[in-house]
Amino acid sequence: MVEAAPPRTRLEQVLRQRHMTLDAFRKQYAELAQAGLSERQAYRWLDGGLKSLPYPHAQATLERLFGEPVARLFGPPYGTGVVLPGRRFDADAAQRGHARDDWQGQVIAMSAERARDFLSRAEATNVGAETLDQLADDVRRLTVAYQQEPLERLLGDMGDTQDRAFGLLEGRQRPEQTRDLYLLAGVASGLMAKASHDLGAPHDAMTQARAAYTCADNAGHDGLRAWTRGLQSLIAYWSGRLDDSVRYALRGSDAATRSQNSAGVWLAASEARVYAALGQVDESNAAIERATEAREHVRPDELDDLGGLCTFKRPKQLYYAADSLAWGGREEAEHTELLAIEALDAYDHAPVEDRSFSDEAGTRCALAVSRLVRGEVEGAVDAVTPVLELPPAQRIHGIIVSVGRVQGQLASIESGGRTANDLAEAAFSFTSQPLALRR
Repeated sequence: MVEAAPPRTRLEQVLRQRHMTLDAFRKQYAELAQAGLSERQAYRWLDGGLKSLPYPHAQATLERLFGEPVARLFGPPYGTGVVLPGRRFDADAAQRGHARDDWQGQVIAMSAERARDFLSRAEATNVGAETLDQLADDVRRLTVAYQQEPLERLLGDMGDTQDRAFGLLEGRQRPEQTRDLYLLAGVASGLMAKASHDLGAPHDAMTQARAAYTCADNAGHDGLRAWTRGLQSLIAYWSGRLDDSVRYALRGSDAATRSQNSAGVWLAASEARVYAALGQVDESNAAIERATEAREHVRPDELDDLGGLCTFKRPKQLYYAADSLAWGGREEAEHTELLAIEALDAYDHAPVEDRSFSDEAGTRCALAVSRLVRGEVEGAVDAVTPVLELPPAQRIHGIIVSVGRVQGQLASIESGGRTANDLAEAAFSFTSQPLALRR
């Protein structure tokens, strides 16, 4: 008589204990999961050679079907419910607790099973190296694409990427993988915060930004903490909550000092812009100087390596400085124009991945304001025309507000003539068609 080989996994052991055939298992799984299970995949699960656990939906189905943690099901078999092939034991050989029928033996056996269960959980991971690399590549692509493509092309992918990162975090992984996942989930949440802001939903944007900061805390990543505070400062600034914007920028300063990534430059530049909007010119100039000094000590980190929205390059720093000084009226108009022109030139010569249609539009609006302050309507038209030609799909909240500042300055000109009237008409038409994604 040929004896059956011992089960290779707890899952195979359970099927034998329940006298369940492979076809019966596949049928019950499909009914519960509302998804098919191929014969090949079922064999792989029983074999125990998987490098990682199945997807979360499959894990949940297996746990509902058998009432045991999935890590245990894919672990080694144990217990007394299976008959192992008989063999003779040497009298001096070490025996497992199951070979003893006294209470001490049962305690030893139960403890061993608990240790085995712990091992299967501790070593199990739902995140393979390829999974993590793919998620990082997806996040990297989105951080760069966000600055260059219409939001309607990216929003679906961004939501899916964030959901995938959260789903992986809900599973089991090694500590170093958990840290990387929290970092990527934080960036994905930050992108959704920016998207919510650009669609004119500041409350939702702050919710996403808080999720990003929680991810930064769980990752223990100061660079992500500082970057998230920069996002919160930006959201508050464009929502008109200037005091909150300063507060968020200041709250990120300690993390920025420890990290020394480019988010430290962003925070100082953000302070400068808010102080200028509040009419605190000296504080604004001091913050611009701090941003310049911070630039000299930047040590790029993982966020800077992602690029796009996750880093704060020199062209963007020049834009923020110009946007700050644009609040200074005639006294700062010439300096504003010089900085804005320098920023546009820097963007023209920057690598493609560092270009940003929204920041370049903001720079042009600052340049237009500086010229209108001095009554140079024609020069303002030259500066802002490329912005007014942006399609509705790129008319995000920040650009609408920037064009609104041009409108406000234009309204203060008493006799701008036909050119001023045409510009006012074009600006009104532009701001009347903000970005609204198709349903």
